[in-house]
Amino acid sequence: MSHSPPPASNCEEALIQLKNFGYAFDGEGVLRKVDPATGEPGKELFSYNVSDDAAENEKHYQKLANQIPEIVYALLEKNGLSRTYIPFDQPPERSSFVFSQPAKLSQSKKLLVLIHGSGYVKAGQWARSLIINNSLDHGTQLPYVRQAQKLGYDILITNANDCTRFYNGKENPIKGVNTSVEHTKYVWQNIVLPAKPESVAIVAHSYGGSLTLDLVERFPDFFKESVFAIAFTDAAMGSPQAKNKEYLCDVACDWVASNTPLDTPVSQSKSSIRRISAGHTKHEWTSYSAIDSVFKFIEEKYEQRANKK
Repeated sequence: MSHSPPPASNCEEALIQLKNFGYAFDGEGVLRKVDPATGEPGKELFSYNVSDDAAENEKHYQKLANQIPEIVYALLEKNGLSRTYIPFDQPPERSSFVFSQPAKLSQSKKLLVLIHGSGYVKAGQWARSLIINNSLDHGTQLPYVRQAQKLGYDILITNANDCTRFYNGKENPIKGVNTSVEHTKYVWQNIVLPAKPESVAIVAHSYGGSLTLDLVERFPDFFKESVFAIAFTDAAMGSPQAKNKEYLCDVACDWVASNTPLDTPVSQSKSSIRRISAGHTKHEWTSYSAIDSVFKFIEEKYEQRANKK
């Protein structure tokens, strides 16, 4: 398959590119075909098949999907979050970035950290396919942002798949954050720990679960002292280290893809993290489907923590 063109460099450019493909988001955040008569989003939804050639269909999809990150970044900023470029010693054009509210985290009473999965998704996204085929609310982290804001949380959004920059004629790894593991480690060491948050909750989807376990293993004292709730959504992760198992079984829950109703317990061993149904059978839907249950869990855990003090 031929390589997709580079993604748009800002939201305005991305929206223009999207329109060039014949698409635009409507007022409800649904991607629709542009009505040629009005130049506005019409009624037709996204169609993957543009050709009889399977490779051509995939190429078209990837080109269109490449426009999504900048659109989501702009929506995060519109919702009050700010970019922090990392690593701190690199110029912005050769850096990655994360989003937070406030712009500089400091002694947050309650901090919510959102960690996406692997692949093409960038900051603010849970599932690119849901953004394209359903709506921005279905596939982005915006519903989590809005709910966290309502509940008085400061917010930090990772960008763990943003590991390269194009310059000198080629893609180059971003020094210090050139893998998703390095990214989350850097964010924790250089943003979270120095900010000295009082109480931290994490929502991690898919491979974000593995990244979270890596953080627990690197910073066990901080986690056991400050991280009171970890909500996984259909996490892709191995077994936690024995020394962290009791802690994780206490603070964590995994909402997994299942054909049973939301919150139905899913079989597990007694010494593993609790697993309950996300209320949907598809992996990529779990974060969207489980959001109300996730926040209920986080708030209950916070209340338990507050009552212990």
